Amino acid sequence: MSGSRYQALGLAISLLTLSGCALQQQSDQALAAAAVQFQQVKEDPNVLRSAPKDVIRAGESLARAERLSSYWGSQTDVLHYAFLSQRYSEIARQHSALSLNQERAAKLELDRERLQLALREAKLLSVQQQGQWLEEQMVSLATTETERGLVMTLGDVLFDAGRAELKSSANRTVLKLVQFLQLNPRRVVRIEGYTDAQGEAAENLELSRSRAQLVADVLLDLGINEKRIQVEGYGEAYPVADNASSRGRAQNRRVEVVFSDEQGQLGSRR
Repeated sequence: MSGSRYQALGLAISLLTLSGCALQQQSDQALAAAAVQFQQVKEDPNVLRSAPKDVIRAGESLARAERLSSYWGSQTDVLHYAFLSQRYSEIARQHSALSLNQERAAKLELDRERLQLALREAKLLSVQQQGQWLEEQMVSLATTETERGLVMTLGDVLFDAGRAELKSSANRTVLKLVQFLQLNPRRVVRIEGYTDAQGEAAENLELSRSRAQLVADVLLDLGINEKRIQVEGYGEAYPVADNASSRGRAQNRRVEVVFSDEQGQLGSRR
């Protein structure tokens, strides 16, 4: 065999080796990514409840990819099954999100029905009884008189830590607020969000506004006109307790609802 043929053969072997190494690296990365995604969906109770079959398929595909990765020459198959595992994990997450949205929609509709029933009952009261009922509602809202006006505080217990999502335990309080605004249509509210001092100030500012906006969105969904609602986020500013303790930080993570007077005049912003 001539020297040029040896060189060509050596070049071909080198290219095949490089190609094999690149494919090995690609399959290893795909396998690692599939394992991470499967671990995430496997540990998410909402996904397991909503899409158990997809989670099982993701696990089976991942297991097959892991078995094939130990055999030389099967990297293409490893890529294939790693891809399938990732897709099943993604589908499981999508099914879970869809299921949660449907549950939230059904729950919101039930809350609307309860609110409408309460409003119909309230309309049967006499004018004097309505006035007394409104006073009782203000007391039940646990408002506090401040220089900014009447303020109702939604504490951290109504939110999941670090998230702008109301817990189900907040529904009763928010429905009381909606009932009061429906029966007192000249009042407006300013919804203010606050956080503790942990984390980045910019992220805290965004989270505080997101939480305040979430409460505003619930009011809008339940029929309160957007012109009657203002939203502010103050982040970690204006703490009501010491941020050095967990109890103090919990008090600082809050949403405050500031009520206008009976003529619709709100106090000045902070």
